[in-house]
Amino acid sequence: MPEGLDPIGWIVIGFIAGSISGWIVGDRSARGCLPKILVGIVGGLLGGWLWTSVLNQDRAGGFLGALLIAVLGSALVLVLIRALSRD
Repeated sequence: MPEGLDPIGWIVIGFIAGSISGWIVGDRSARGCLPKILVGIVGGLLGGWLWTSVLNQDRAGGFLGALLIAVLGSALVLVLIRALSRD
């Protein structure tokens, strides 16, 4: 993928990031393949938005850099889901 990713690029990276973030955070909140993919997509978009808009960076550093950003975004989404779902 090119250095600067558009939202579609972050979604594609998010597919992979959803599974990886489940291993990092501990996958109690999102079960099954579809929830992991959805968390990954949301996390990829969130991580990409934070990287490009908030941190004002235009390059993700290639595939591995984009994957790292998406995994961190997905982990953040999982932590938020876990925090909001506690009784």
